Amino acid sequence: MAMSSDRPINLDLTTIRFPITAIASILHRVSGVILFFGSFILMALLSMSLNNEASFANALALLDHRFVAFIVWGVLAALAYHFVAGVKHLFMDMGYGETLESGSFFAKISMALAFILIVLAGVWVW
Repeated sequence: MAMSSDRPINLDLTTIRFPITAIASILHRVSGVILFFGSFILMALLSMSLNNEASFANALALLDHRFVAFIVWGVLAALAYHFVAGVKHLFMDMGYGETLESGSFFAKISMALAFILIVLAGVWVW
């Protein structure tokens, strides 16, 4: 059977509007990827700090650089969002937030809590 040529085609990606639940899900996956790669950076810093007293001082000096502090803050931000979204998923596994309205509400609440934690992490790092 041939496809109809009068079907709607939307190639302008700026007109597509994702629901808040889809945005929360995508951000949860992205934060997981950031955590995966960021853990290698944090483990390298930990390994560097555990060698001896001089390398510990070097690791502390490295953390004073803005770029390294930004990376650490990014990993902490990903951790905060991933943790909050994970707790939201645990609540959903228990049967809460499974409807469209409550799922949207829980997504907004989890994003707000994650935003607060991300700002607090920024205050702590900077």
